[in-house]
Amino acid sequence: MSELKPLEALDLAALLCSRVCHDVISPVGAIVNGLEIFEDEKDEAMKKSALDLVKKSANQASARLQFARIAFGAAGSAGAALDLGDAEKAVRGLLHDERLTIDWNLPRLLLPKNRVKVLLNLALVAGSSIPRGGRLTVDPIGEGEGMGFRLTAEGPYAKVQAAVEALLTAPPTEAVDAHAIQPHYTNLLAQNAALKISLTTAPERVVLSASAA
Repeated sequence: MSELKPLEALDLAALLCSRVCHDVISPVGAIVNGLEIFEDEKDEAMKKSALDLVKKSANQASARLQFARIAFGAAGSAGAALDLGDAEKAVRGLLHDERLTIDWNLPRLLLPKNRVKVLLNLALVAGSSIPRGGRLTVDPIGEGEGMGFRLTAEGPYAKVQAAVEALLTAPPTEAVDAHAIQPHYTNLLAQNAALKISLTTAPERVVLSASAA
C-alpha cells in the first residue's frame, strides 16, 4: 500500500473547523427551537420549559466553544504556555454532568501550549469512551515542563473505537475526514510536543497516556 499523502495545512484547518461546527450546531439549533417555542407558546409551563432549554443549550454551546478555543485554536501567540488550571476549567465545563465525576490531580502549572492541547484532546477521547458516565481521573506523569498525563476513564461499556486508537498512535492509512480529524490532530500535537500516546483497555476501563517519546 502506498503511503498516504499528509494533510495540507488548509485541509487540516478546514477539517478542524468542520469538527467545531459539528460540536456546536446541536446546542445552537436547540436554542433556536427553544426561542421559537417561547415566542409562539401561550401556556406558561411550556414557555418556562422552552426558556430552560435555551439556557441549558446556551451553556453547552459556550462550554464547547471555550474548550475548542484552547484544544483546537491558537490560544495565545506562538510558543505560548497554557495554564493547567484553565485546562481543568475547560474539561469540567465540557464533560462534567450528573453522570460523570472528574478527579483532576494535576498541579496548577504553566506548560507549553501544545502539551496542554494534547491533554485536552485526550480528555475529549476519554470522555467519549464512557458515554453512559462514570469517572474520569487525570494524573500527572513526571513533573515540571516535561510532565506527561494519564487519563483513566471508568464506566459501563468503556471503549475506544479501533479506528480512533489507530489515529491516536500512528499515521493514518486512509484519507482523514471531519469525523477522524480530532484523534489525528491529537497525534500531530503529541509529535510536536515530543510525547508518545498509548492506550490500554480493561473491562469498564480505558487508560490513555501521553509521556516522553
